[in-house]
Amino acid sequence: MENQFTTLREKAGLSVKDVAEITDYSLKTIYRWEKGESKPKKPVIDELSRIADAGTLYQTNGSKEFTFIDLFAGIGGMRKAFENHGGKCVYTSEWNKYCRQTYTANFEIDHEINGDITKVNANDIPSHDLLVAGFPCQPFSIAGVSKKNSLGMQHGFADKTQGTLFFDIVRILKHHKPAAILLENVKNLVGHDKGKTFEVIRKALKELGYYFDFRVIDAKSFLPQHRERIFIVGFRSDLDFRFSEMELPDPKKGPKLNSILHPENGTELEEPPYTYGELARVDKKYTLSEKLWSYLQDYAAKHKLKGNGFGFGLVGTSDVSRTLSARYYKDGSEILIKQKGQIPRRLTPRECSRIMGFDRFGESGFIIPVSDTQAYRQFGNAVAVPVVEKIAEFIKPLIIEGKKQKGQFYLFTGTSDEPVAYNG
Repeated sequence: MENQFTTLREKAGLSVKDVAEITDYSLKTIYRWEKGESKPKKPVIDELSRIADAGTLYQTNGSKEFTFIDLFAGIGGMRKAFENHGGKCVYTSEWNKYCRQTYTANFEIDHEINGDITKVNANDIPSHDLLVAGFPCQPFSIAGVSKKNSLGMQHGFADKTQGTLFFDIVRILKHHKPAAILLENVKNLVGHDKGKTFEVIRKALKELGYYFDFRVIDAKSFLPQHRERIFIVGFRSDLDFRFSEMELPDPKKGPKLNSILHPENGTELEEPPYTYGELARVDKKYTLSEKLWSYLQDYAAKHKLKGNGFGFGLVGTSDVSRTLSARYYKDGSEILIKQKGQIPRRLTPRECSRIMGFDRFGESGFIIPVSDTQAYRQFGNAVAVPVVEKIAEFIKPLIIEGKKQKGQFYLFTGTSDEPVAYNG
């Protein structure tokens, strides 16, 4: 049986997201209309009919529909995603001077970037609808915990320099009570310290009065990289949010490395210092030295004999890579690109920008004003932009809905729980 709503929506050239923006109904409600589980009211049908009969595609007016603050901003992956979905950033905090250099080169900033969130008075932060924060993950990552254990150092919340930064987020949430908050962290956050770390976060959010849900998402649905990160979405009001209802593209049909690698055939303009010449070939400095390549092979062989999985990741154009990490500048071992008749090479920083989604496939618009070493660190620590864009698209109607209510809601990427109704 024909679905009148879907027929009119498609005739008008509208996406489900567009309808949400036009009608101010939640994305969940519109998906129910799309599936025929419920019917929209007559004014909605009338508006869709008007747009469809006009014969022109609907366009948003470009107005900013919600405000957000960007904490532990890095090079702006969160900001890029939410600005693309109607958000306006009103406050930024990032302590690393090289990250600030990249951030300011790529965004129009009408406010000062704060360097140390621990020294900021919550009163000095503007009011906002959404808080986003990719707070430091090293204290909770598997690699970070192993390294700290080997050095006899504390990790998790016991890490006095990074692990306790979550509580600065709590401090700001308690003062401003934003409609939404988004935090991002490593997958290991949930299981860290036998679940005790996650329990601390859960209780903190519950005490602040937030309803939340969390989900681990692999970026390979959007990018040619296996990159699992945990995201948490919470609401000041119980909006019956279910993270599991956000549909993701089939990871098996996701892009492969040929979509982000320099083609080296002249179809791409040269971009020194990464590529040179009429064919824009990758500079030879990215090819590993014979000494380093021999070391990596011997290292992998040694651990294979011990039954360990440690070793380099050698990939070709039709593959999906391992996770790009902040240590990539050291030897590039987790993602080595095959070269016919040559020793493998590292990704260039431009390719790192693409594999993280800062540049669209084949493009080079994101400005990289820092050294290769700093660029590798920055992209390795960044969020996968298309993943956050998908989340932003999915929760934007709820942000708007939450703003209309007396209570506010927040989205948190990292770990979280709800105050009353936990959907995890």
